[in-house]
Amino acid sequence: MHNASLLVLATGGTIAGQAGSATRKDYRPGQIDIADFLSTFAALGMPAKLVGRQVANIDSVNMDAGVWRELHRSVVTAMDDPACDGIIVTHGTDTAEETAFLLDQTLPTSKPLVLVGAMRPADAVGSDGLRNFANAVRVASDPEAAGRGVLVVMGDQVLAARDARKGRTRGTDAFRGFPRGPVALANPASVDWLQPPWRVGEAARCAFPEVFPRVEILHVHAGMGADIVERAVKAGSQGIVIAGAGEGNAPDVVFAALAESVQSGVLVVRSSRTDEGLVDRWPEDDAKGFVAARALNPAKARILAQLLIANGVTELQAVQDAFNRR
Repeated sequence: MHNASLLVLATGGTIAGQAGSATRKDYRPGQIDIADFLSTFAALGMPAKLVGRQVANIDSVNMDAGVWRELHRSVVTAMDDPACDGIIVTHGTDTAEETAFLLDQTLPTSKPLVLVGAMRPADAVGSDGLRNFANAVRVASDPEAAGRGVLVVMGDQVLAARDARKGRTRGTDAFRGFPRGPVALANPASVDWLQPPWRVGEAARCAFPEVFPRVEILHVHAGMGADIVERAVKAGSQGIVIAGAGEGNAPDVVFAALAESVQSGVLVVRSSRTDEGLVDRWPEDDAKGFVAARALNPAKARILAQLLIANGVTELQAVQDAFNRR
């Protein structure tokens, strides 16, 4: 591991959280300033030069377009700085997969960019924050981390942003990758890549939006009616992602309403409310004008739909191609 120069962009979350007790169940995320966190980390003696910047200090459920915009701007500046070898973003776990995927789609792959969080606050018994952060430093310091898009480091695993998802409410092994699983295994001493880089030299896939279009996620359930679709369209939704039953399914009346919304220019994406699995195109998708989310869960399908609409990509095959790629 060389003495890499890394920029650490802090946004808060559990990794910066405190409970005030080592055994208390609840806690307050976003309490520790990045300067204090890095001071504690320095005692580990890892050979890296870290510069911290506090972008936000929030519970990640409060993440919004304003913070995303500032985070994106900061990463772009660091990407253009020859003195910076890589970037780490500290983030709460609740919306980590959304931020990681957004940055993954709107940034080039020229430098390592790692997002890291924790499932236990800093003062809890068995806190995982420093361990995860040390792993993130190891990964971001490795030139081999470039050309892979944004990476998420949690629980000694390295996941691609497109695959990463939070699968449990508790436990330090709460994150998993689908469909690929981990792309590397990491610890503070080493990182072992399980496959070669797959996005070497790739530019940003989408421009970062000036305004994020309104895209709603509708959770399919037994007895669901068409009125929920009609309300979303009336409220100004430019896209609708259905978190469908099974492989992106919904009641006939809901599909009929969604097909009608497509005729009025709404982008409709079928995803699944199940924990993981592919949503393939069905023959009737062509007739209805629907897009299949493939491996993207509803939250990330919404992000991609917003980016595509904002970038003027609305033709059915072009949208489907964006959902198909890894």
